[in-house]
Amino acid sequence: MSLDRDAAALYDALSDLIRLYQFRDRDQICCHDISVTQCYALDALARHGQLTLNELASHLYLDKSTVSRVVNAIERKRLVRRRRHAQDGRAVCLELTASGRQLCDRIRLEIQEREKRLLADFDPHVRAAMIELVGRLARAAKERVSTTGGTCCSTD
Repeated sequence: MSLDRDAAALYDALSDLIRLYQFRDRDQICCHDISVTQCYALDALARHGQLTLNELASHLYLDKSTVSRVVNAIERKRLVRRRRHAQDGRAVCLELTASGRQLCDRIRLEIQEREKRLLADFDPHVRAAMIELVGRLARAAKERVSTTGGTCCSTD
């Protein structure tokens, strides 16, 4: 198979998968009175610990102003709190509250239960290979993505 055909096939497969997961995430997360983006912000804080607004924006691949609005909304819901940065008194760190961590853990467990049902039909060796391959693909893609909120019409 040529590289052009492989690229087209990968585009189609990932487009289908991403759309399915976006709808799955939306339908799973909306029951908890937060948006998918708010959930992704909680997940980033759960996985990486305290983050500045810029660091969180980088993890979410969104611009700082968008992430600021997301953080304001989840702060009003008492899922995150702002703390003074230990080394830079002008900066603020974001961290999960206990209720934010509980909600994030609950959503993650619910989604993992669905993933278990999906993976159950695959041989353990195939599951391991899928996880390895998707992880490698994600790491390769991450190396080529701007974390500053995106660049319109980028050629890379």
